Amino acid sequence: MRVGQGFDVHKFVEGRKLILAGKEIDHPMGLEGHSDADVVVHALIDALLGAAALGDIGMHFPDTDPAYKDASSITMLEIISAAVHSLGYQVCNIDITVFAQAPRIGPHRAEMVDVIATAMGVAPDHINIKATTTEGLGFLGRGEGIAVSAIAALE
Repeated sequence: MRVGQGFDVHKFVEGRKLILAGKEIDHPMGLEGHSDADVVVHALIDALLGAAALGDIGMHFPDTDPAYKDASSITMLEIISAAVHSLGYQVCNIDITVFAQAPRIGPHRAEMVDVIATAMGVAPDHINIKATTTEGLGFLGRGEGIAVSAIAALE
């Protein structure tokens, strides 16, 4: 068994769509980033890369490469999942925690799980997504961004 962890943070900005776990979420602001800024998928990719000892997301998809400007993070997840699978690893489970005051994740959770499971080629019961707030504390509590922690277990 191999375990990896990932963590990512993006700040809110005006004029962008909010994409979380490959799903567009109705929200007045989106997240800043070179790609589509899907903070959920970025943390997950880093967890998978960590478990497989394949570096980090920046090594595979550098934010200095124009090819990844506004790129789909779900496409990146598909690429990394295929690389992990090609090494002979199978996903045991994925556990993701979203830290945000808003938007609420609950109404979108099932679809988010399905999108990630499909991109990774695993059953939805291998993926868990949960959310919490910071009770109004810090930049997350002020609604300035979203942070995500992810753990991936491979065998």
